[in-house]
Amino acid sequence: MTTLDSGRPGPHAMVNAITHGNELCGALAIEFLDQTGFKPVRGRVTLGFTNVAAFDNFDPAQPNASRFIDEDFNRVWDIEALDGTRRSAELARAREIRPLIDRVDYLLDIHSMQHATPPLMLAGMQDKGVALALRVGEPEFIVRDQGHAAGRRMRDYAAFDDPASLKAALLVECGQHWASSSFTVARDVTLRFLACLDLLEPGYAAQHMPKATLPKPRVIEVTEAVTIETNSFSFVEPFEGQEIIAKAGTVIGHDGGREIRTPYDECVLIMPSRRLAKGQTAVRLGRFVA
Repeated sequence: MTTLDSGRPGPHAMVNAITHGNELCGALAIEFLDQTGFKPVRGRVTLGFTNVAAFDNFDPAQPNASRFIDEDFNRVWDIEALDGTRRSAELARAREIRPLIDRVDYLLDIHSMQHATPPLMLAGMQDKGVALALRVGEPEFIVRDQGHAAGRRMRDYAAFDDPASLKAALLVECGQHWASSSFTVARDVTLRFLACLDLLEPGYAAQHMPKATLPKPRVIEVTEAVTIETNSFSFVEPFEGQEIIAKAGTVIGHDGGREIRTPYDECVLIMPSRRLAKGQTAVRLGRFVA
């Protein structure tokens, strides 16, 4: 962890990478900030590599094997888990950095995906998360969701998910793992995140801010996360994400003897998983609300 302090009043923002050790685009975005001499013009910015132990195990020959050591680092952020007695490499790391996360006002947690799915900004269920995502302005699709039954994400931790707090967090899914386009998204979203908080020095912004004209953001509200109940889940098609299923009641998968059907017309499939294990999220179901 590195914290850059401007010495001037302002928010404490954090850009976080390698929550999963095999998702490299965020680390490259932070490297870009370092190589281009980024310093905040006000407040403080922490640049973080969280699941370093998993990242240290990265092997290009088995790139998915380094997602975590013992358990998913992005499912351990329940207060009960952090304060409890369960032990794992990921919980130990979360407990170690928890005091820092408690001090952060704005968090950007950078991820990538299994499929070549259009980038997504996961904003949580609070209005403040969606508002921050709209201020960032990229990527086009903003997902309003509750997370996973298997455990709480860092972006949903404590004050970030409290409507009475001004603190807010975002999780950006930049595209497919290891695609060069995912680094481009990670870099551009990071710069836009820092810019919307007025943390970029004008000269730095003029040189490095992306110039592309962006499409108007669209908000997808997730109404259901399909949690796998058996060890024999399968999709009826090789869905990759952002498919829009026209008719309510369409079968999209089977979980043992249970049919998984779309609950409404124009249902959007959000991040269907290849890790189809009992207790995990198979897919999230959503609809456009803006």
